[in-house]
Order: sequence, then C-alpha cells, then structure tokens
Amino acid sequence: MNRQLKLQGFLLTAIVTCTAAGAWAQSTAYPVRPVRMVIALAPGGGVDTTGRFVAQKLTEAWNQQVVADNRPGAGGSIAAEIVAKAPPDGYTLLMTSSGISITPSIMKLAYDPRKDLLPVSLAVISPGVMVVHPSLPVKNVKELIAVAKAKPGEVLYSSSGQGSGQHLAMEMFSQMTGTKLTHVPYKGTAPSITDVVAGRISVTIASVISTRPFFDSGKLRVLAVVGPKRTPALPQYPTVAESGVPGFGFDNWYGLFMPGTAPKSLATHIQQEVAKSVNSPDAQKLLIGQGLDPVGNTPDEFAKMYTDEMNRWAKVAKTIGLQAN
Repeated sequence: MNRQLKLQGFLLTAIVTCTAAGAWAQSTAYPVRPVRMVIALAPGGGVDTTGRFVAQKLTEAWNQQVVADNRPGAGGSIAAEIVAKAPPDGYTLLMTSSGISITPSIMKLAYDPRKDLLPVSLAVISPGVMVVHPSLPVKNVKELIAVAKAKPGEVLYSSSGQGSGQHLAMEMFSQMTGTKLTHVPYKGTAPSITDVVAGRISVTIASVISTRPFFDSGKLRVLAVVGPKRTPALPQYPTVAESGVPGFGFDNWYGLFMPGTAPKSLATHIQQEVAKSVNSPDAQKLLIGQGLDPVGNTPDEFAKMYTDEMNRWAKVAKTIGLQAN
C-alpha cells in the first residue's frame, strides 16, 4: 500500500512538473505581454545593434513588443545575472557576446553560468581578422610567426583589455605557434585599433566591422580571418588555421539566452523565430553587408558551443595565470 502511494505521488509530481514546463506550449497566445531583452553591452556596438534587430523582428512576428534594455558592465555579467535570476517564463531574455564564455574563468560570478542560463540561439557571428600595420614587413601569418620568433617580445599586440577575447585569442595564438608577443591592453576596442593604425602597435585581432574602413583604405593589412572557417564577408582571405596554425579558431558572436530553468520547448520556439529573423533574404543582405554572419542555430547546438568555449578559455586563462581568485 505504501509503495503504491509513493508511486502515485511520484507520478503526480512528474505530471505537475511536465504540465508547468509545457504550459506555454498549450497556449497559442505566447507572448501575451511585452518581453524584455536585456542587452549586455552599451548602445551602439555590435551586440546592441544585433539585439535591437532581433527584438524588432520578434516584435513583428509575435505582435508583442520586445523591449531592449541595455545593462552593460563587468564583462557582461551584470546583464547575465539579471536574466539568470529572472522568472523562467520566457519574458526575460539576454542578448550577449562571446565574452560570456570567458568571464567564468577570470571573474567571480553571482550566478552559475552552466546552470542558471539556458542557451537559446547563436544569432550571428561577428567574424574577426588579424591585422597589422603596413610598416610591419609581413603579408601572411607564416611571415608574422617568423618575425615574432626572430624578435621575441618585440612584436606588440593590442586588445580591448586584460581578459578580453582578443587578449586570450592572441595568447592562444602565441602558445600554439611558440612565439613570444607583448600584450598592450586598452580600455576598449576603438583605441586598441587606433594605435595599430598609427603604427605604435604592430598587430591586433578585431572584428571585420571595426577594422574594414582601415584595411579598405590601406591603413591596415589583413593577414587572415581568425574564425575556424572563412567568412562570406571576406571570402578571399584564409583562416589562421589554413595559414599554418591548425586548430586555431576564435569567433566573436552574439547570442540569446534565458533563465536556466526555463522550459526547453520554449527555448526551441524562440530559436525558430530567431532563425527566421536572421536568415530571411533581406536580413542576410543587411547583416552580411555589415560584416556579420547570420546563424540562428538550435538550443542544443548553441549549448554545446557555449560549453566548449568555456572549457577552452578556462585552459588558456589558467596557462597565463588569469584565473578568478
């Protein structure tokens, strides 16, 4: 008798849990009120532009306002914490960058990045390029490696700050090529590029969007694309991996998350709308024209990528002694 009651209790609990998780799907009205999209960076940058683009497309698809709310600071962790602690009902979303996969390795966080956030979809990739000042006598990655090996520590590279994606990517490049490069951190991407254009710094990694005006005008020279595959924005350039550093690959990306205990089915529903938004013909023309690669992958695909990147950057951070205390 007790065993039967326990079994009935277990089944009742399971039914209630599944009903709660799938409740949104039984209603064709979702969303029935405005949705808040917390954007992890300040207005005007790539994350903000992408977030507002997706928010507008979702507003049109759902006939409900998706409101952009910029909450920059602390490497994106302020916005991430807001969403991690929000009700898991689909009415609070996070648009953030690939930096969210780095912060767990270098900062103490008030949330668990593996449990408290549910990946929804990778919206776009913002491909990066490795660029040098034209005065540096190199035209490809192999020649840069040769110069760096001939002059250990004399080749300076810039980044947007200690622990930034550019910093860790260049450190990974240094480790994989057996070279010694000197890091010069800046407070932001713009000044880090400005000093390469001025010739005070030799090399940097930055997005196509932020560097294109300079390499189109000849003020910078592109050596390679830093992502794991070539980009439609610059199909003529090889990747760093193709240029003699197999296994190297680093993409800056902008993706959508929601609270970790939100129903997976709801994440899939939102992802399908995101995929439609970024992969429509007009959106592709607009995004690729801006140097962005539309994606819109599934929650499972994005979750695997997110986890793999956290693990990879944790190893790099440990190697260079940049771990959270």
